[in-house]
Amino acid sequence: MKNSALSLFLCFLFFSISCQSSKEKEIIESQISELKETLAPDKRVAIWDISYENGKLLGTTDQVEGYEQMLETIKEMGYQVDDEVVRLPSEELGDQIRALVTISVANIRSQPKHSAELATQALMGTPLKVLEKSDGWYRVQTPDQYISWVDASGIQLMTEEELESWYRTAKVVFTDFSGFVMDSNERVSDLVAGDIMELESESQEFFQVKLPDGRSGQIKKSEAMPWEQWIASRDTEPQSLISTAKTMMGAPYLWGGTSIKGVDCSGFTKTIFYLNGKIIPRDASQQVLEGEQVDVDKNWENLEVGDLLFFGKKATEDSKERVVHVGMWIGNNQFIHSRGRVRISSFDPESPLYDEYELNRYLRTKRILNTPSENILSVSSLLEL
Repeated sequence: MKNSALSLFLCFLFFSISCQSSKEKEIIESQISELKETLAPDKRVAIWDISYENGKLLGTTDQVEGYEQMLETIKEMGYQVDDEVVRLPSEELGDQIRALVTISVANIRSQPKHSAELATQALMGTPLKVLEKSDGWYRVQTPDQYISWVDASGIQLMTEEELESWYRTAKVVFTDFSGFVMDSNERVSDLVAGDIMELESESQEFFQVKLPDGRSGQIKKSEAMPWEQWIASRDTEPQSLISTAKTMMGAPYLWGGTSIKGVDCSGFTKTIFYLNGKIIPRDASQQVLEGEQVDVDKNWENLEVGDLLFFGKKATEDSKERVVHVGMWIGNNQFIHSRGRVRISSFDPESPLYDEYELNRYLRTKRILNTPSENILSVSSLLEL
């Protein structure tokens, strides 16, 4: 009889503990989920990879302040948890939590390996935030907030103080479509439009430049401009946007590409605006969230040069809208975009450039110029202290 009563008591105790543990898990997981929606709804620009298992909080986040507040809330609720979440930047980096791109175009991938999907690119001289390292790769965040992995050979790690010192040096920007840094008759590095280098000296025909990793050489003055002069000359007037876009005609489509070596659709629009002084969000699904909506009904007379046209699948009762493509309006019923290659398409059925495919999946047009947004920056902000 005593054994039977003891067994019943133990069963009840176990059930009570299980219910309590289940409730605790539900509450904590709810906290994690709610804060993810608030702090990191877009995993491309914020990290909130947190889980709760067996009384432990596990994972990684760069939203440190929000995470600390969540820990305090959990504690106030009376729950005791083991905190094993890694805060980024990782302590393993020490004070080298900044970097500069040292090659003409750095490929930044979704995972720390060369076989991973190309997520985006960054040009020489682009400052990066460094978050963590893994087997010769670094997780970095670009000025447009995109987070992915870059090979260590493509960047120069720096402290905040070292980067600030670099900001204060004179710079030049490469303006030709492509070219090289030369040392005597030897090639030091290739270059693409938008690459930023330190200016050491100049002669009548050449700039003596230093790359972020210390390599040095010469570039023709006819192929570059001093930073301040380049910034002052940037504008988003219609002809500037059209001229920049057309210089890339025929450039191959490259998933993840944001340089003249190859571009995807949103990488193309991003590059057009970058070379004219504006940093806009990376992906089409991010770009569509910016600016003023000017058309959804194919009233092309409402559009202006520089407006962004978005394409994809409309929302249905069972699925959300999917934005999968973007191009830039250039007037005369035409837009320029990267599909297969950089090309011009028309919505005029009588034109040889008529693009029925894109017409059929047209969603809307947004005007992002002259619309204040914390997600659209001046290129001059790249080198601001």
